[in-house]
Amino acid sequence: MSSHLARVARRSYHDVLRLGRPSTITSSSPLRLLSTSKASPAVTSHYTVKPRESDPRWEGVEMERYADEADVVIVGGGPAGMSAAIRLKQLANEAGNEEFRVCVIEKSASVGGHILSGACLEPRALNELIPDWAEKGAPLKTPVTEDKFAFLTKTKSFPIPILPGMPNYNHGNYIVRMGHFVQWLGEQAEELGVEIYPGFAASEVVYNDDGSVAGIATNDVGIAKDGSPKDSFERGMEFRAKCTIFSEGCRGHLSKGIMQKFDLNKDNQSQIYGIGIKELWQVEEGKHHPGRIEHTVGWPLPDTHTYGGSFLYHLNEDNLIAVGFVVGLDYTNPYLHPFKTFQQYKTHPAVAPTFEGGTRIGYGARALNEGGFQSIPKLTFPGGCLVGCGPGFMNVPKIKGTHTAMKSAILAAESVWDKIQAGDSVTEGIEPAEYEEKLKSSWIWDEMKSVRNIKPAFHKWGLWGGIAYTGLFYVVGRGKEPWTLQHAGTDNQSLKPADSAKEIEYPKPDGKLTFDLLSSVALTGTNHEADQPAHLTLLNDQVPEEVNFAKFAGPEGRFCPAGVYEYQPDDKGDMSLIINASNCIHCKTCDIKDYSQNINWVCPEGGGGPAYDGM
Repeated sequence: MSSHLARVARRSYHDVLRLGRPSTITSSSPLRLLSTSKASPAVTSHYTVKPRESDPRWEGVEMERYADEADVVIVGGGPAGMSAAIRLKQLANEAGNEEFRVCVIEKSASVGGHILSGACLEPRALNELIPDWAEKGAPLKTPVTEDKFAFLTKTKSFPIPILPGMPNYNHGNYIVRMGHFVQWLGEQAEELGVEIYPGFAASEVVYNDDGSVAGIATNDVGIAKDGSPKDSFERGMEFRAKCTIFSEGCRGHLSKGIMQKFDLNKDNQSQIYGIGIKELWQVEEGKHHPGRIEHTVGWPLPDTHTYGGSFLYHLNEDNLIAVGFVVGLDYTNPYLHPFKTFQQYKTHPAVAPTFEGGTRIGYGARALNEGGFQSIPKLTFPGGCLVGCGPGFMNVPKIKGTHTAMKSAILAAESVWDKIQAGDSVTEGIEPAEYEEKLKSSWIWDEMKSVRNIKPAFHKWGLWGGIAYTGLFYVVGRGKEPWTLQHAGTDNQSLKPADSAKEIEYPKPDGKLTFDLLSSVALTGTNHEADQPAHLTLLNDQVPEEVNFAKFAGPEGRFCPAGVYEYQPDDKGDMSLIINASNCIHCKTCDIKDYSQNINWVCPEGGGGPAYDGM
């Protein structure tokens, strides 16, 4: 490690310790997360929107950045990022090149701290990457023993049989706490010699003179909320590499910029998304059935054309149950509230008894890719590649993406290694073009292609049409139909004006089975440096009031699962948007669903965000 890197690491280590400590807030004292005092209207001060070059407060400020060189830099320490790092070091060590440097840059204060998933893990990619994972103590403690699926009305539950060959047949899979699994992957990576830097938020792509990607830069720290430099201002640091692998997860902000710069989406349909909201419960004895998986569709979604449903997983650990609800972000009614929909689901007569007398101990949310095969972009560019959920390898009907994300990363790592060893790159930053060829001849491509029409079928023909299509063309035909259905458009374009939509009433929370948003956010342990520019940036500060509130009744106040956005009257009585950036749990939903694409999510100071424990 260079002396400059060691200095930055020491400084960041102390900063992220402060930000990464578990929150002391309880469900009875959530006010720290969302102030009840009168707030100021949102005014963007972030330098990505208000350039510092034209700000006199920045004149004379030292802007030199230190740089460190590695062979490969990986942005994001989730399942894909760690898999890429492990495979690269396996190859390097096998070749006797133990000095081959692989660095993982992770914005969370701790490995796994920003990870949230259901999760039911299909171990196919893990078997390939670490065949002796059981002997190495992988936290796969709960093999699936039972699948249940049901259609819900308001008061009834109608079982639907799950047969081998159906997308949600899970025998052979494992129920896991994904954050703990990622922590274990990180340990395996470090044992091989991978350098992992938690609490380092990659905020900028760095380029070589020939236009190829040279690496990334971490974000500057010590910037006040008004955008001015504080006495503690410190420039970020560059991590340069022969190849940079972007594994930021769903809607990664650097990946989004890379796709635009290199026009990686020119030959694919635009990505579409869902939002998954999850709780972790400890339930009473007798209500816990380790290995059982339960899914539902139907109620309480407002109609059969709104895509979504629930999951309920029984872990073989301390009577724990992971429960959640997924809503497709292509919904049309601006009054739909995904968080309240999830709370309402738990009141169903077939669901509520499981949780009565139990204790909710965790909460979180994240966006997930739902575009599938049609939406996979070009994956390589001069200087790097995209892996995992960033480009969108989730198998939507299976509700699984970890195995495909890991496999994509393994293939990318092998291609990067081969290209570096070949030494024949025409650009300074290498482009591992073979990665796409490997992917298209792998089981990922076959799996993604076989289910490509299921999500668009649900959107086009609703719940029953989608189920019929799945049965006929997937279960029977295995996705061999000679056509590919199109997605209807991007999620931000799907909202109807409020005056043409029906308002939705939701029951008030009881504090036992259903909860308010503030007590839920308190369980995430989310924490950000208060005196910094809001990382939820607005390209135009007037759009929220003039468009979002006026036309769509302020949908960001409903689709955000963390209470970041709210409208309050100003001194004149006009409604103004307030951004409570400290509440953000990094789900990226606002960046996706905002009608005008006026909200751009960027990384806050390193270490900020949720502090999930095995979510």
